[in-house]
Amino acid sequence: MPDAPAISSEAPVSLADACAALTDLWSPRVVGRVNDQYIKVVKVQGEFPWHEHAAEDEMFLVLRGVLTIGRSADDGGPVRVGAGEFFVVPRGLRHNTSAEEETWLALIETVTTQHTGAEQTAMTRSIAEQLG
Repeated sequence: MPDAPAISSEAPVSLADACAALTDLWSPRVVGRVNDQYIKVVKVQGEFPWHEHAAEDEMFLVLRGVLTIGRSADDGGPVRVGAGEFFVVPRGLRHNTSAEEETWLALIETVTTQHTGAEQTAMTRSIAEQLG
């Protein structure tokens, strides 16, 4: 797995500034690495495809806006996550995400986590693209 870009240990990383610098929706960027976890930022609006991650949990921390995490009724139904809140989607749970307005997120994911799991869509971004 490729290494994340070098992050200076002499200066803090602003998640808000990293999000503000993004130009494309649904295109996460790696801003750091802690052990085997990437810290990513992403801007979202609209709806992301349903998918699952067989081997990894996924953490969504909302920095700005409101994120809806879709789950089946059997899995508890949709969850709304507001600014300053996070939600962990457990491995193997089929889900999607959506936001009515532009929403900024930080994601904490194992370095092996593929953007849309085993499913490939037009919105899928490779780890190499996310390290961009």
